[in-house]
Amino acid sequence: MMDREKIAAAIKLLLEGIGEQPDREGLKETPERIARMYEEICRGMNDDAADHLTKTFTVANNEMVIERDIVFYSTCEHHLMPFFGKAHVAYIPNGKVVGLSKLARTVETFAARLQLQEQMTAQIAEAIMKHLEPQGVMVVLEAEHLCMTMRGVKKPGSQTITVVTKGIFRDNEQLQNTFYRLLKI
Repeated sequence: MMDREKIAAAIKLLLEGIGEQPDREGLKETPERIARMYEEICRGMNDDAADHLTKTFTVANNEMVIERDIVFYSTCEHHLMPFFGKAHVAYIPNGKVVGLSKLARTVETFAARLQLQEQMTAQIAEAIMKHLEPQGVMVVLEAEHLCMTMRGVKKPGSQTITVVTKGIFRDNEQLQNTFYRLLKI
């Protein structure tokens, strides 16, 4: 459980620290609003990907399954600033598949926490490998990081791309290239 009172108190101190007046009209309710916001954007802190990946369906076809352009919003754990983009997930079933919405829910589980993009990519791939037990999985995340675009180096529009391959995707360049080609459809 999140402690809204602690979050609100911290925001009040932050406002004071930057020279603001937390009691002025426009800021009076800001600490409580921010506390509610963090409860929402960090809702995945206690979620378990197994909740989404354990309901499976038996299939005879073990061809690649791809869910692409899964929009996500996350928060950088280094600067507490948003990063956002798209996730692309492919897996080769091993006799069972999961409902397509469950892949998007899995992405959301890991996005709704304080995160690093590199870590989030690996967490999605590992959860799918663990719970679906496919022959292999490949996850690609493309994201823009506000900690890089509106502060620091200030390079708006720059994209960070992370890739994790597991199972038969790891050393199979042909499978990887098929996935990349299908992302451009």
